[in-house]
Amino acid sequence: MDKPNLPSSLLSSSMLTADPRIARAKELLADALKEHSLKIDAIRPPNPDLVPEYQDSLSRLAVARGGAPYFPYMTSGIGNGPFVELGDGSVKLDFIVGIGVHGLGHSHPAMLDATIDAGLEDTVMQGNLQHNSGSLAMCERLLELANRQGAKLDHCLLSTSGAMANENSLKIAFHNRFPASRVICMDNCFAGRSLALAQLTDRPAYRAGLPKTLDVDFIPMFHPSDPEGTTTGAIETLKKLLARHPGEYACLWLELVAGEGGYYPGTKPYFEQLCKICHEHKVLIIFDEVQTFSRLSQAFAFQHFGLDAYADLVTLGKITQVCATLYGESLKPKGPVLSQTFTGATASIRCGLAVLDELESKQCFGADGWNMRRHRYFRSKLEALAQKHPGKICGPHGEGMMIAFTPGNGGADEAKDMLMRLYQLGLMGFLAGGNPTRIRFLPPPGVTTERHIDLACEIIEKALV
Repeated sequence: MDKPNLPSSLLSSSMLTADPRIARAKELLADALKEHSLKIDAIRPPNPDLVPEYQDSLSRLAVARGGAPYFPYMTSGIGNGPFVELGDGSVKLDFIVGIGVHGLGHSHPAMLDATIDAGLEDTVMQGNLQHNSGSLAMCERLLELANRQGAKLDHCLLSTSGAMANENSLKIAFHNRFPASRVICMDNCFAGRSLALAQLTDRPAYRAGLPKTLDVDFIPMFHPSDPEGTTTGAIETLKKLLARHPGEYACLWLELVAGEGGYYPGTKPYFEQLCKICHEHKVLIIFDEVQTFSRLSQAFAFQHFGLDAYADLVTLGKITQVCATLYGESLKPKGPVLSQTFTGATASIRCGLAVLDELESKQCFGADGWNMRRHRYFRSKLEALAQKHPGKICGPHGEGMMIAFTPGNGGADEAKDMLMRLYQLGLMGFLAGGNPTRIRFLPPPGVTTERHIDLACEIIEKALV
């Protein structure tokens, strides 16, 4: 990635990056990575000789972090696309990639190249007082992507986590709509686990023992089993809330595909009616794209659903390696309410730009792009399994490279048991929703092929028997 808007021939940094020794080192490292990562091309069991040391490492990790990790999972530090090698020598098919973080899977050469470039820069972290050229490149890239279909988002604030991006969006909304202090969310919403975002997240257990920080009201999320009823119910509930608390709502918080809530996508008519009513009442719209970004037919889910005109604030993260809050000029705070020491690691920013390059070069976007074609293929395979094993699996659910199924009757224990069977068999997913609880997948969109999906479905079928 070239340094933007700088007289490169006059900079020592440009002389460094142009040094032939750097190019040679990159070539050697890329060749070594390729040689070793290509050996990781199939699921394999643990090496018995490595298991004792691996188990000891997991036990020490549990003590150090105050609790065992969800899976007995610690990588060796190498993989190949959606395949990842663990410290016990086993190889898993990683279809959850850190809950949607690693869009190019494991050990992708573009990530190595970007990380080397970052390592040559003067600082590890960028922030409020330390901006390198990558920050400018990422901000401008995200704004250009966001505005392609008519949205009017002028500013981009980078941050280190999706929770921080979401917190910043709330601060902007409250600041702009002061003294409005309430938020409207959807049933099964997940926004994060900070003190404020735990109030938005529709999971009482995530708020246990925490003080109340915000007034949040919930409306029904669209459900395909009753599209008319849930749409009507949401509109009626929204109107009642606005009438009950006139002028008190700062924003409507929307996940366009309910992620943690069970992979329920809405529809354009459903969302459009809600957004229109909110705008009529001067309630801002926040699109939470921390999980959906780059996984549907367009880079942004609001573009996928054709809701560009309602994009007041947009948050994103995970797949971009660095997170961000996008907003329009009219919402620019008039006081110093937005600042943070760290906005992202230099490597995260450069890797995020590389991810965006790869996703666009792979033609992931478009109605018939890579994401939607893979969704249709995965969906057809899961539908075939549901027909072959009635009562053991139903679905699938989701949109794009976000897909889930319900095991058995959808009980939480049954779903977790199957999730762990899948893990032992070599496939990584995660849980979503409740009543029913589903098993969800977030395959890395830049590298997942039909062969990988076939393998995943073979493992799912083994776990059903």
